[in-house]
Amino acid sequence: MKKLDLKDKVILITGASGGIGKAVAEGFYKCGAKLVLTDLSLEALNTTFAEMDHSRVFIATLNVVNMAETKAVVAEAIKRFGRIDVAFANAGIGAKTPTTMLAITDDEFQQIVNVDLFGVWNTIKATLPHIIDAQGHILITASIYAFVNGMANAPYAASKAAVESLGRALRTELAGTGATAGVLYPGWVETPIAKVAFGGHQEATTLVKHAMPGPFGRAVQPSVIADAVIAGVESRASRIIAPKRWIPMSLLRGLLNATSDALLDRDRKVHQLIRSLEKRAIAKHLD
Repeated sequence: MKKLDLKDKVILITGASGGIGKAVAEGFYKCGAKLVLTDLSLEALNTTFAEMDHSRVFIATLNVVNMAETKAVVAEAIKRFGRIDVAFANAGIGAKTPTTMLAITDDEFQQIVNVDLFGVWNTIKATLPHIIDAQGHILITASIYAFVNGMANAPYAASKAAVESLGRALRTELAGTGATAGVLYPGWVETPIAKVAFGGHQEATTLVKHAMPGPFGRAVQPSVIADAVIAGVESRASRIIAPKRWIPMSLLRGLLNATSDALLDRDRKVHQLIRSLEKRAIAKHLD
């Protein structure tokens, strides 16, 4: 398969103003790419990317849940640069506080799924004809939550499992067109979404350390993910799993998921932590 030279390629990124999106944008920029950077806050985008050469960068506000907005940004990017070679569907949110399916409100569950699943769909749908024309690449941000237990994080985990399936199906559907698709599976990354599990919430922090011991409970810098993304997009990889310690978990998920679920079902400490964070979440809704 022909590798993708990123120099002068036009790359659209959603969720670009922080975390993984920001690190990946900076990495692509260093490779000589032209960027279409989107997020909810124009101020955050302008501040984050103020030092970039704006002849190579188009910045736009975008709520990925809104298909009309997404199509409008794509149309403006085409008007500006003439093409889109790579789309990185990266925008995502998590619950404001760790919660369970009993405690979460309908609105919050729906909001997370809207952004993390339908926002990805909107990005794919709006960019796909242009990616095919350019024989380019679409990369979708899933998560290790596509293959690990989503306790206390169900809407996020369900969405990430769903977008993994979208990415796999899309790659097969694109076979023979010259265009490709891939799925990114970040492990724990030092981003605002993960902060709650690393000191921001007592029960969640303890739960991660207990259920994911050793290196599996450690967060990495966004730059680690960005390096993997750049290499993966250049090679048109079907899967990018970073950090690499999670690769065996993905490859052996059928066996390991059944085993880990059975262990968690019997782990009284996990049960206590879940009940505790559930009570906190319910109490917060009642305030």
